[in-house]
Amino acid sequence: MTLDHWQAIKALPQIPLTSLFEKDAGRVANLGLEQAGIYFDLSKTHLDDNAIQAFRKLADAMSLSVKANALFAGEPVNISEGRAAEHGAERGTGNPASVDNAAMLHQRMKSLIEVIETGVLGDFTQIIHLGIGGSALGPKMLHQALRLGDEKYELAVVSNIDGAALEPVLERFTASKTLLVIASKTFTTAETLLNAGAVLDWMREDGITDPLGQVVALTADPDQAVEWGVDETRVLPFSESVGGRYSLWSSIGFSVALALGYEVFEDLLAGAAMMDRHFQETPLAQNIPALAAFADQYYAQVRGCETRAVFAYDERLGLLPDYLQQLEMESNGKSVTLEGEPLELHSSPIVWGGVGTDAQHAVFQLLHQGTHLVPVEFLAVIEPGDSLDPAHHQGLLLNCFAQGAALMAGKKSDDSHRNYQGDRPSVTLLLESLDARTIGALLAFYEHRTFVNAVLLNINPFDQFGVELGKQMANALAADDGNPLDASTEELKNRAFGPGQ
Repeated sequence: MTLDHWQAIKALPQIPLTSLFEKDAGRVANLGLEQAGIYFDLSKTHLDDNAIQAFRKLADAMSLSVKANALFAGEPVNISEGRAAEHGAERGTGNPASVDNAAMLHQRMKSLIEVIETGVLGDFTQIIHLGIGGSALGPKMLHQALRLGDEKYELAVVSNIDGAALEPVLERFTASKTLLVIASKTFTTAETLLNAGAVLDWMREDGITDPLGQVVALTADPDQAVEWGVDETRVLPFSESVGGRYSLWSSIGFSVALALGYEVFEDLLAGAAMMDRHFQETPLAQNIPALAAFADQYYAQVRGCETRAVFAYDERLGLLPDYLQQLEMESNGKSVTLEGEPLELHSSPIVWGGVGTDAQHAVFQLLHQGTHLVPVEFLAVIEPGDSLDPAHHQGLLLNCFAQGAALMAGKKSDDSHRNYQGDRPSVTLLLESLDARTIGALLAFYEHRTFVNAVLLNINPFDQFGVELGKQMANALAADDGNPLDASTEELKNRAFGPGQ
């Protein structure tokens, strides 16, 4: 019974981190693992041989290897919606038919990029990419991480329905030079289509007689896009079995592939495929996504940690915490098991974070001396992303490494105000360089880690019904169907729009 495995895990002795280092001279070698240009240092977690062995038994009891094989084979692992989760097929790993289909759709995307590059469709130098959630977070994060500043195309990714997000883009862009990319899995996403209508109106007001001729659609429902008005030759489909938050690998990556070059997109896929192979082929004791998930579950279930903090010590990765919030909290923010029974374990931690060294002067006081135990994740890049005095990058990396050391070691003082308890865990991911291949591997690592966490919790990471309720209520408020909501919400609506509106 898995209950027995959880009881064994919870009964493990809670040995301080410094003691774990003292008793095991090979700790860094055993828990410092390298893959695809990334060094993963898990030695500052409370995992030891006994903990790893206990989690391996739990993983076996939960049929992790069987479920991972089912995931890659394209079986319907998303049981509540009765479909597969085939983002792996987008990078060449999985059911052969799905892999072939993904390759064909990638070639279609590449061909459209080549046509656009010729200028046949227009003299475009600017791209507005509209989407929300997975249709925007991935492209926006990837573009910020990899852009060099001298690209042929200026790319703006807009997701928010707030006009204050879109209007500044329209003010600085030129309608005749703008390619509009609409990313929506169903092509019914209200926020995205409202923004798309505003961009088309802007184009018409600037004298564009056929604004739909400047539109590319990225969707799993091409018929819906064509019905909306997009020419079928400019619709780039992707598989229905690719979830939104896992869709960067599909045609959702079109805008970045166009802006940065298709070879960048190919490198992204190649890096992710390297991590796919590692996850599939490596025993659990050296399997990086599995070990990271073991640490996640240890802190959530044994130490009662409700959050995990992610700090990128590289400005280019500033959007990574946002990306991980959707990936992890939308995937594993569940309250029932696969069988529909109440989940008796803690589900996904609340993921939050920021950029170092800024965060050190904002939230690290709580991390070092607050009453909350918060596992911390640091990311840094050895190769600098600037050409300034090397002292900048050296200082950045030293601050990153020092924070992890300080969280673990602490510092005792007779003055209670200056006492640091220490024994606070962290993981450090050290990238050799920030390129598409490495980012691909990094994001695939987080995907597989999220999957392992879901298997250990016995939940479905591939549905997201919780996203829908707020949308339904917003539609009900807009329709004003005579069925008022609670008095507080009605009062807010009346104050904003006037009584009866």
